[in-house]
Amino acid sequence: MANLPMVPTRAFFTKGVGVHKNKLQSFELALREAGIEKQNLVYVSSIYPPNCQLVTLEEGVKELHSGQITFCVMARNQTNEKGRLVGSSVGLAIPADKEHYGYISEHHSFGEEEKELGDFAEDLASTMLATTLGVDFDPEVGYDARREVYLMSGKIIDSISAPVSAMGAANMWTTTVSAVVFIL
Repeated sequence: MANLPMVPTRAFFTKGVGVHKNKLQSFELALREAGIEKQNLVYVSSIYPPNCQLVTLEEGVKELHSGQITFCVMARNQTNEKGRLVGSSVGLAIPADKEHYGYISEHHSFGEEEKELGDFAEDLASTMLATTLGVDFDPEVGYDARREVYLMSGKIIDSISAPVSAMGAANMWTTTVSAVVFIL
């Protein structure tokens, strides 16, 4: 029997925030809120597989088993500064041709609201996909204008993101996680 390639067939978005006096435990709580705390997470890079289907968080989590090796693209950020805005987002650009791969990006920063986080992550993923598909665009114009060019090209069907932000708490660690989780 030949070894089959490990190419995910489904994926889902998730995100979470955790706050705790210990840094590691704040990360654990963020994973709990995201519903992926029982997995052994393996971070992978930015390729969204051809023919991969997006499913809901609820559908995706049902497919996972405790202790399972689970591949994901994750953006993570942490702060222990009271009043500091911390955030993370993954963005996904989906090609019109389902036989072509898409791109996932991770973005984490301080001081950005969720809309900014999500737009930046989508811009990163869309720009990576547009350059591989040969979409002609002006990199100097804003993302909204480039997004229209990407969509009008007929080569990129959509982009989506899962931004999350939180304000740092006094004497506590605040962690944000945003992820695309793959199901084999």
